[in-house]
Order: sequence, then structure tokens, then C-alpha cells
Amino acid sequence: MPIKFRHHDGLRLFVEIAQYPSFSDAAAALNMTKGAISYQIKTLEDDLRLTLFQRSSRGVTLTESGSQLLAIGQRHFHSIERALIALKGMSTQSLTVGVSTYFAARWLSPLLMSFLETHSDIQLRIQPMIKLFDLERQGIDIAIRWGNGDWTDAEITPFMPMPAFPVGNRAAAEAVRTQGIEQAFASFTLLRDHDNSNAWSDWFDATNLPRQTRRDTLIIPDPNVRVQAVIDGQGVALMDDLSQSEISEEKLFRLSDQDLSTYGYFLAVPRSKSPSAALDAFVDWIRLQQ
Repeated sequence: MPIKFRHHDGLRLFVEIAQYPSFSDAAAALNMTKGAISYQIKTLEDDLRLTLFQRSSRGVTLTESGSQLLAIGQRHFHSIERALIALKGMSTQSLTVGVSTYFAARWLSPLLMSFLETHSDIQLRIQPMIKLFDLERQGIDIAIRWGNGDWTDAEITPFMPMPAFPVGNRAAAEAVRTQGIEQAFASFTLLRDHDNSNAWSDWFDATNLPRQTRRDTLIIPDPNVRVQAVIDGQGVALMDDLSQSEISEEKLFRLSDQDLSTYGYFLAVPRSKSPSAALDAFVDWIRLQQ
């Protein structure tokens, strides 16, 4: 039967573009111009007679048709890649690990060589991520998340306990010392990692302080940016021992002895992810690194 669809390259590009929150971000990552990205997507939409993206001033979001096409495209392109590897007689397995740049730079990266030395048959891809959710759509095999583990979108396994505690710059520490913790925190801007984070509420409850009612909470998903924002006096944040270097250098100051003991890092595997030797090898290895 003749194949009517002629834009397979456009479909492959769509699968890549859909990983990003905007065409500008996709263009930068794929080394293309924003105009070229828009043209390719418009050509594909015209050919399919479907609207794949909802455009707005904030970026782009997938339509229902776009989400369905992405799922189909990812599944079939991954199948093709696996078939090509088998056809070539290659034994290399691949594994994509989603992780924040904060955790990667401060803990994971220095250890990776030991994994590669003992698992030379596994091609490891470290995928920097800001929002460690929607893992399947982003092609992530396993992610390392910070929080209290209370998530239902993936199979969650405790990995590295690392209690969170509030930090501020020198001025914030002085405010706590002179005003007392309750009064000082009533005036602080709280830096959060995402809209629905309960971390600050959990900390206020653990400290027996009234929850802050100020409305100027600032959301900064990237932990590295959040650290710098605290240093620059933009607010206070809940961080962990991975920020110890800044604390030792007195760029950051711990504002309270109270921490969130249930918080730390967790392994998250998409529920649809099939078991694999590569995934098992990585989990076994990373557990030994603590």
C-alpha cells in the first residue's frame, strides 16, 4: 500500500521539540532558529490537518492531538532505534537519567566514571531537568527527585535521606538573631521549587510557627538559581547539605536547627517503564555510592 505521509523527518523533529516549554528553548537546544522550528511545525500541522501546539505568550503547550502524536512517535522511534541496534549486532544498552543540575554537579557527576568502568555495555545519558515530572513524555528511564517522596505519578523508592533546612544570606541571619525567628520569617520572601510544593508548610508545622501569609512567594525551580537568589538577598529557601560549601564560605547561613527529616532524594521510575538490565544495574550501583 502506498505511504501517503511524507514528513517523517518533521515528525521526528516534532518529538524532539515537544520536550521543551517553548520554541525558543527548543531552537537553542537543537541549534536551530525559532523561525525554522515554527516553519517545520506549521508544515507538519498542515500536512496532518491537526493543531499540535497551543501557542501563547508564555510558550507552547501540546494539544490533545499533540500529546497523542507524541506518545505514538516516541514509542515507534524508540522501537526503530532498538531494532537498528539489534540489526547491527550491537550489545550496548542505553539508559536516560533525569536529574537536576544541582544534584548532578554537587553529587552525581564525580561518581559517574566508576559506573562507566564497571558497565561499559551501557550507554548512560544524564538529562538535566528543571521539573522532574512527566518522565515518560520526556523519555526518562529513571529520575532522581528531591522532596518527601509523596508522589503518585511514578514508582518511588527512597534513595538518600537528606533533611532540608532554611537558609538565608547574612542579612537574613542577622534578622533572625535580632528579631526572633517568628518575626523575621513573617517578613521573608519564601523561595519555592514549584507551585504545589508543601515543603515550607511542612517546615512551619514542624517548627510550630504560623504559616506565612505573605503573597510575595517566589518560585524558582532550578536549585542552583535558588541558591544564588538567596545569596543575592532575594529571599530564603529550604536547602540541604549539598549546599554545604556555600555555608562553609558564609555565603549562606542556616536560619534554624529545625529540619525536615523525611526529605531527601528519591528514585522515580515511570510506571510504564519495563524492567531492564540497564535500569537494574544503575539502581544497584547508585545505592552503593551513598
